[in-house]
Amino acid sequence: MDFFDITFLTQEVIPHLNDGILDSLALIIPAILIGGSFGILMGIVRVFAKKPLKIIADGFVAVIRGVPLTIQLMILYFGLPYIRIYLSPYTAALLAFIFCTGAYQSEYIRGALLSIKQGQIKAGQALGMTKSQIIWSIIVPQAIRRAIPGCGNEIIYLIKYSSLAYIVTHIELTGEAKIIASRTFRPTEVYLVAGCYYLFLITIATWLLSKLEQKLSIPGFSKANS
Repeated sequence: MDFFDITFLTQEVIPHLNDGILDSLALIIPAILIGGSFGILMGIVRVFAKKPLKIIADGFVAVIRGVPLTIQLMILYFGLPYIRIYLSPYTAALLAFIFCTGAYQSEYIRGALLSIKQGQIKAGQALGMTKSQIIWSIIVPQAIRRAIPGCGNEIIYLIKYSSLAYIVTHIELTGEAKIIASRTFRPTEVYLVAGCYYLFLITIATWLLSKLEQKLSIPGFSKANS
């Protein structure tokens, strides 16, 4: 048996991993979009909402950040049926990823919101703007720009988190690799190729995040503050 047998790779490994990466993207993309929006909303609530809502939001974030993602997946898929709530493997995995990334994104957003100088809020009030207008028109756009590096890092982690979905029987990229390795007894080749797939995804995500950061940057702003 030759190591890195081309026939084995092209006929056994790559076709199945191609299916797996599509299933991974079906988890990753919605989790990024929904989780990111959820994180922005939670960050705003944790900074600007009234105290009862802040306590609820802070408690939610503390629980999600404090409990391992694997345990969250187990609770959603294997635990909820005991209270007659049944989720498909895909739904359980997606919800876990949305909650996880949203909680961490909210922390980046919260920090970015707190970094905005209070003078800008007073200036908005002096112009007759409402609190809601000040938050959404002045504070949030600046905070999102400042939070992009941290939020982008969380997106990179999310891509790798997606490999845990096979725990709840949703067969994505890692799940496919595990099945092939178990069937062929050639784990080294299979997992190396799977690792290359993840590296490719992360490289693309890093490039897109860099382009987004450039797109949202204000010309001359960084130089003026350096």
